[in-house]
Amino acid sequence: MSILKEGVPVGLCCDHAGFELKSMIIGWLEANNIAWQDFGTYSTESCDYPDFAHPCAEAVESGKCYPGIAICGSGNGIGMTMNKHQGIRAAHCWLPELARLAREHNDANVLVLPARFIEPSVALECVEVFLNTGFEGGRHTRRVEKIPVH
Repeated sequence: MSILKEGVPVGLCCDHAGFELKSMIIGWLEANNIAWQDFGTYSTESCDYPDFAHPCAEAVESGKCYPGIAICGSGNGIGMTMNKHQGIRAAHCWLPELARLAREHNDANVLVLPARFIEPSVALECVEVFLNTGFEGGRHTRRVEKIPVH
């Protein structure tokens, strides 16, 4: 079950460490006819991940993009930044099984990838699984509803 919404692009953001992986993901999205919007960065020049994470998170929250994919060296910084936003449930995944569970059990709306710790082929598997896994609901709905949104 795809989580893509017709006419709504996937939001992408990264820092310098994630730029090459983000470029590969863009290629995969294009090959699969999936619309995307890139919030930067646009090179491997050193930069600060919050400068790109905040606009991407705002776009996912507002519905301008859905879902999001965020990438930095470890995945930690960009994921922490994304999760500061009220409507974001960013999941740090380095295996396809984690991406599946993030969607099924947590209704994650942003996939976070650790560019320096994941093989590109595994990252692309994570993207495919994340985009094609629905939220299971049921007992998980109660749990997700207990995540505060202020």
